[in-house]
Amino acid sequence: MTFKLGLQIPNFSYGTGVEQLFPTVIAQAQEADAAGFDSVFVMDHFYQLPGLGTPDQPMLEAYTALGGLATVTKNVQLGTLVTGNTYRNPTLLAKAITTLDVVSQGRAILGIGTGWFELEHDSLGYEFGTFTDRFNKLGEALQIILPMLKGERPTFEGKYYRTKEAMAEPRFRDHIPLMIGGSGEKKTIPLAAKYFDHLNLTAGFDELPHKLAVVKERCEEIGRDPATLETSMLVLAMINDHATEDMIPAEFRQRVVFGSADQVAEQVKTKVLDAGIDGVVLSPITNIDGYHPGGITAVGEKLAPLVAG
Repeated sequence: MTFKLGLQIPNFSYGTGVEQLFPTVIAQAQEADAAGFDSVFVMDHFYQLPGLGTPDQPMLEAYTALGGLATVTKNVQLGTLVTGNTYRNPTLLAKAITTLDVVSQGRAILGIGTGWFELEHDSLGYEFGTFTDRFNKLGEALQIILPMLKGERPTFEGKYYRTKEAMAEPRFRDHIPLMIGGSGEKKTIPLAAKYFDHLNLTAGFDELPHKLAVVKERCEEIGRDPATLETSMLVLAMINDHATEDMIPAEFRQRVVFGSADQVAEQVKTKVLDAGIDGVVLSPITNIDGYHPGGITAVGEKLAPLVAG
């Protein structure tokens, strides 16, 4: 599995009525599919995130939305960036991702992380706990999910989860690509080195060289070739010929590219790819003035040759 150029759909506030909401999501995914993107992601959240909108703004459930997108796209891999482990029993998640793989004819990606948005947990009744609690839960969940994806039937008795010969059938293939999101040097990166195919770094442009050095160290410590752990960065994008840096809040400037398609591509090259990151997941900012067809295509045409090399 490899993906070098992804599109994240981070919000569903398009200035339309709800009847046009999912058609607009479909349009973005199909544009990415035709423009050379190799993956499309949605966030696994139930409420909109701080910085992107208020909690009551539209937010679709991730796996239902991905199932719909699987039927209207042909080539792109599909997944969450990333699933909050705390929201789903691991056996349910294994069933959801194997079903998505069947529906999409082998295009599912399992993105997973610890979960972090405390408001959702408190509001919806999910236990939040400490970061250590959530990380330990993820560790247990992987001991259940990973065997199930291979067709095994794990029996497991842990602190948080238990199973008895759990199975997920049907399955389209024996290995669904695994992606983790984050950049923690003590827990997340070592976990990525141990289990995952892909690490999506949530870090600033200025942090990337150091994070890559840590990835190399953690892989080498366990005897893994660092080149086998693919990396990408989630990058917010203001695709607008009139966009300027002063339109970006200071706290986001190390994670946002802006301007015309040529300018966005050049910034991705110099700030991400030249730092040694393998690929990029672009997250266009559409909650300000809606979705405008063509922007994804223009950027894809510029970026595809850069990531291909």
